[in-house]
Amino acid sequence: MPNPSLDLVAIRAGQVRHLAQVDLAGVDLTGAQLAGVDFSQANLRGADLSGADLRGANLRANLRGADLLGADLRGADCRNADLRGANLLDTNLSQASFGGAFLSAALLAQVDLTAVDLRGADLRGANLVKSTLAQADLSYANLAGADLSQADLEEALLIGAILRGANLSQANLLCAQVEQAVWDGAVFSGTCLAGTPLR
Repeated sequence: MPNPSLDLVAIRAGQVRHLAQVDLAGVDLTGAQLAGVDFSQANLRGADLSGADLRGANLRANLRGADLLGADLRGADCRNADLRGANLLDTNLSQASFGGAFLSAALLAQVDLTAVDLRGADLRGANLVKSTLAQADLSYANLAGADLSQADLEEALLIGAILRGANLSQANLLCAQVEQAVWDGAVFSGTCLAGTPLR
């Protein structure tokens, strides 16, 4: 439960820069100006951050089930963050880092993840339908059961990635690097695999 002494008006206006380890579970921060704010190890579980400006923020925090619809996360540090079940639809994730993040069952459909760092991320069961993952680094990521149908993975790094049971129907894997990737039970109906040797 959030601390009642927190000044949410000041937080929404971006006047509080350090919120590390603060409990903000379930708090409404819709449209808040939070660029560059330090949320490291904060509890933002179930928080509403839709439309928030989180550019360059340290989001190495608990964001499980948070609503980030339309938020701006350009350059945000989300490494090892807990984003399980989070809504990331229509977010700007350019140059954000999600290495080691927990994104299982997250909503990432039609999101632009071009060249985003997702190394070692847990994306089991994530919805990545029609997402752009061109040149993204998904090395050693777990995408088991993820829906990547119609996703663009051109030149993506999938080295050592786990894609067991993933749906790659009509996905574009043109020239993706897939050495040591695990594909058991993955669906490839209509998938573009030119220049991508599956072994």
